[in-house]
Amino acid sequence: MLKRLSPRERVEQFLGQFEPTVRAAFIEAIDDIRSNITLRRIVERLEKGDINGAIRAMHLDEAAFRPLDEAIRQAFNGGGVATVEQMPALRDPFGHRIVIRWDARNLTAERWLQEHSAQLVTGIVQDQTIAIRTALETGLGRGDNPTKTAVAVMGRVSAVTGRREGGLIGLTTVQGEYVARARQELLSGEPDQLRNYLSRGRRDKRFDKTVQAAIEAGKPVTSALVERITGRYADGLLKLRADTIGLHETFAALGASKDIAFRQQIEKGSLRADVVTKGWKHTPQEHGRMQHVAMQGQVVPFDQPFTAPDGTAIPYPHAPGVPTRHTLGCKCLAEYKIDFVAQLVR
Repeated sequence: MLKRLSPRERVEQFLGQFEPTVRAAFIEAIDDIRSNITLRRIVERLEKGDINGAIRAMHLDEAAFRPLDEAIRQAFNGGGVATVEQMPALRDPFGHRIVIRWDARNLTAERWLQEHSAQLVTGIVQDQTIAIRTALETGLGRGDNPTKTAVAVMGRVSAVTGRREGGLIGLTTVQGEYVARARQELLSGEPDQLRNYLSRGRRDKRFDKTVQAAIEAGKPVTSALVERITGRYADGLLKLRADTIGLHETFAALGASKDIAFRQQIEKGSLRADVVTKGWKHTPQEHGRMQHVAMQGQVVPFDQPFTAPDGTAIPYPHAPGVPTRHTLGCKCLAEYKIDFVAQLVR
């Protein structure tokens, strides 16, 4: 006999199916951008002081992120199908079963997909452009030659994999600043700054002995080693970003598709909005949000938002427009329930 999965187990199953796909799609997009960059063209433009031209030559266009669009679409549709499959059987006043289906071509569903993907990809490209511009200006400003400046942004081609590693492609502006500060710490020769590098969570710990030796000698790490160390540090940050996007976008797709699936049945007349409620379900985490812990068990009507302790109205976890302080890294869920007696009576 098959075990009936709990709501939490169904979510874990959903995440296991779609989160790796979204994460891999982001990495695929970054690899595509990296593999199509020609170092010589970037260097030529930097030699002329044409930073805008150098950025254009990297082809940081939104089309590169089509795999990410597709992965999110699959997660969104998967969430919609799963929601209607898990809905209890609905019946009309005569006892006849009401047929319910997920409609991926529904106007509300298509609008969410289009607007969400466009906002995500546009944000990634714009933020990436700022990070790269800052790095190029900083590198040239401190006297690095165009080749060194370009490689620091693009990464080096690995003799083992044949792919570019390190660099800033794919990192956020803030992550790019982390890499720049790490480079300064390693080149400083100052024990306090070198120890600060050793506190960075995404560093490659295989280089820790080298940094510790520099601390004991009171000398900076050599330039060649700094490029290797910061390159691996950048790779760690890129993995972190891919993990963050994979988790966040999968939860966003699940939350939206679940809400829209119920909305579709309401619009069709198969279900009344006033008989549906939704409850906030907090997922315990090591560094969970205390506000979301406080919201555990909060129940509201379908068309009303949850209210966080700070006053933020949240239609459902990861809903569009909700501040990132309530979404990034959040694993909370909304559990929808139907009052069947009221549905039949009304």
